[in-house]
Amino acid sequence: MSAATRDTARSLDERADDGVEGNSRLTSGLGMILLVMLAVEGYTILDVRGMITLHIFLGVMLVGPVLLKVASTLYRFVRYYSHDAAYVRKGPPHIVLRVLGPLVTLSSLALLGTGIALLYVHSDGGFLLTLHQASFIVWVSVMTLHVLGHLREAAVTSWAEVRRFAPRRRLRLAALVLAVVVGVGGAAALMPSATYWTGRGAQVGFHHKHH
Repeated sequence: MSAATRDTARSLDERADDGVEGNSRLTSGLGMILLVMLAVEGYTILDVRGMITLHIFLGVMLVGPVLLKVASTLYRFVRYYSHDAAYVRKGPPHIVLRVLGPLVTLSSLALLGTGIALLYVHSDGGFLLTLHQASFIVWVSVMTLHVLGHLREAAVTSWAEVRRFAPRRRLRLAALVLAVVVGVGGAAALMPSATYWTGRGAQVGFHHKHH
């Protein structure tokens, strides 16, 4: 192999590794954003009736960042298991985190899906509300383990993204902002459908549900 060919191959490998690192930084940034949003959403659980508007708005707002995080994680999954050299060099997450990943994804989609569906149910929610509550229990269990397993790496990677320039950082920042904007836009668009839950009907519904 000539020196020029080796240099070309090395350059391609470096660009591929930059792509892996970019995926990691995007996923970590989304994870930190979601951690803050989910912490606030979890706080509203302490008094759902009193903070129902915030609970619903933030719940729908989560959709944008969650979908982008699912996409970035799935992308890494596909590239690794299709034996892409750069992603193989990066290596897989710990086996426990790999097992938890699909559970986190499915429970997150179930939680958000049932929550949005409830906006169109002008009653106490019935079985759909039970599904929403059950998916929350599953979600908070697996998410706690997921966060503990990824928190240090996500914090370090996100801090590196802030401190040091890396290829395509502006694109990743734009993707993060767009995910949040899409979430806010979706929440604003769906809030008129939540009038039963944010109005007096919600108080009656919760009263009959818990008394």
